[in-house]
Amino acid sequence: MRAETKEKIDPRLARIEGQVKGIRNMVQQDRYCVDILLQLSAVISALKKVEDLVMENHLNTCVVDAMRSDDDQERDRKIKELMDVMSDFRRQ
Repeated sequence: MRAETKEKIDPRLARIEGQVKGIRNMVQQDRYCVDILLQLSAVISALKKVEDLVMENHLNTCVVDAMRSDDDQERDRKIKELMDVMSDFRRQ
């Protein structure tokens, strides 16, 4: 993974980690369900942004390298891998 991508992802993950700990506390304190749901929604949204950064990194590194390669099998593997990942995203 590119260093600049890691630098973008790490603080986001740290913030998400704090949010999840906060949600755990909310559950333990029997906080109002809607408040917990709102916090869960925020975490899910933040995770999706991290997911986008990881995908962008993958496309710009692994996939680009495979497409530039003279290895037809490697290109086919990367295309299949990417299609499988995209299929999983659509199911979410």
